Amino acid sequence: MPLTLETATSTLEPPVAMEKRMQDALSQARATCANEGATSKACAVAWDIVEELQAEYSHQKVQEQPSEFDGFCNDNPNAEECRVYDV
Repeated sequence: MPLTLETATSTLEPPVAMEKRMQDALSQARATCANEGATSKACAVAWDIVEELQAEYSHQKVQEQPSEFDGFCNDNPNAEECRVYDV
């Protein structure tokens, strides 16, 4: 099944599934460019899909990593810096 931009992007997939999709998209982009030509629109679209998947994967990796401050507040919930007040 050919990838389209709609099927290439999804929300918060596990890293293994996302890596598999990136590899599949990469293989398909190479095959598309070999069959259609490196200057074809289909080739450009295939590489755009690869790029979008890589960007989403990078974005998800950044979101998964808690900051040092979050770790501190988890360890010290009563610390003055970690208090949250409703106004």
